[in-house]
Amino acid sequence: MTNQRNTVLYVGVTSDLIKRVYQHKTKAYKGFTAKYNCDKLVYFEEFSDINEAIAREKQIKKGNRKRKEILIQKTNTEWKDLSEGWIFDVS
Repeated sequence: MTNQRNTVLYVGVTSDLIKRVYQHKTKAYKGFTAKYNCDKLVYFEEFSDINEAIAREKQIKKGNRKRKEILIQKTNTEWKDLSEGWIFDVS
């Protein structure tokens, strides 16, 4: 997740991406993403095993900003919001 100017990067793990993105966009929790207005999904990976997902999250978090930017650039060169057009029915 990032903000509109792409100046802040947030890395996290979830079992429900649509619901979690909705929570970031609505600032449902007053944490890091709400404080820094990180409501734009620019990159994600899918895993069938939660332990693999957590290990990958830790690996990405350890990297510096440049490495994270390169990772994003590989699949999203324009840093578009990948959740644009999603229907957030999180009931």
